[in-house]
Amino acid sequence: MRALVWHGTADIRCETVPDPQIEDDRDAIIRVTTCAICGSDLHLYDHFMPGMKAGDIMGHETMGEVVEVGRGAKGALKVGDRVVIPFTIICGECDQCRRGNFSVCERSNRNKAVADKVFGHTTAGLFGYTHLTGGYPGGQAEYLRVPFADKTHIKVPRSLSDEQLLFLSDIFPTGWQAAVQCDIEPTDTVAIWGCGPVGQMAIRSAILLGARQVVAIDCVPERLGMARAGGAITIDFRQESVVERLNDLTNGKGPEKCIDAVGLEAHATATLDSMYDRAKQAVMLETDRPHVLREMIYVCRPAGVLSIPGVYGGLLDKIPFGAAMNKGLTFRMGQTHVNRWTDDLLRRIEEGQIDPSFVITHTVGLEQGPEMYKTFRDKKDNCIKVVLKP
Repeated sequence: MRALVWHGTADIRCETVPDPQIEDDRDAIIRVTTCAICGSDLHLYDHFMPGMKAGDIMGHETMGEVVEVGRGAKGALKVGDRVVIPFTIICGECDQCRRGNFSVCERSNRNKAVADKVFGHTTAGLFGYTHLTGGYPGGQAEYLRVPFADKTHIKVPRSLSDEQLLFLSDIFPTGWQAAVQCDIEPTDTVAIWGCGPVGQMAIRSAILLGARQVVAIDCVPERLGMARAGGAITIDFRQESVVERLNDLTNGKGPEKCIDAVGLEAHATATLDSMYDRAKQAVMLETDRPHVLREMIYVCRPAGVLSIPGVYGGLLDKIPFGAAMNKGLTFRMGQTHVNRWTDDLLRRIEEGQIDPSFVITHTVGLEQGPEMYKTFRDKKDNCIKVVLKP
């Protein structure tokens, strides 16, 4: 089969690789009909995340049709089922899964011993995302093996298009969880840093959940335009002060709720802390660029909430933790518990409350994937979200 394969920094290739096979009774094989490039994939493309190996298959936003089912999964799946595959692999049986904490499943990371050493305790296995999370082949391919397939799937109706359903795999529930973690009240201002795909979903989620006003912060015109179309007030951080504008919008009190939809690759360049981060990163004294996290701590209203769906990979420096402690801020973060939210989100799509396909700007064949990684990373050609058709 063809797949997009990682070979090093900024080196993704479309190659022919062996077809996946059933390896365990609970496995299934799906024929991929649609997949996507995620902003989190860019952390791998730029090689900021540890644990990648040459030959790893990329991708964790995937859907398709079941073509083979292991004996242990036949009660839940059958050949021909149309499914979206969550990026988190779940056993459905461990203590964390029973509590709905699917992204920290205790059994699905097949490299648990390594994750235990690095994180203190393992987190869930993830598709196409480093050997710290299991080293599982990803879904930017013609076929995908799904471990624990009896639980790691979302059955979807034939009445909706792939484009409407695909983002149930990651960015829609990720944006939704980011907003839910804020405990939004009708009087709240919710400030969202980053208007990429997850930020766009968080904007619309916060509005659906009843925020008084949503403020979106970015510098890319196309992203800011899409945010305004979704109902957000926008701030271009290259044209105006984020701190001053947020104070103006909140009568000097700051937003009650702040969402970091950027993560470790903050692209602010003109601030002292961002220049410091780039210098330390260049000499390997820091792994991540946490400009957004610092700014959120500073501007958030005392007793507010910081929700962090943006991915961080390692060590951060110069975090104003004293300000966070004295202001009584609550931090809520983590990879997404996808299956906790999907029944509700699928209902909202079916009822027409939201059509997640609005975020798609480019649809191409799998063979164009390598060039689209660069286009997406560099924000060229008005690119916000890339969908691939194997």
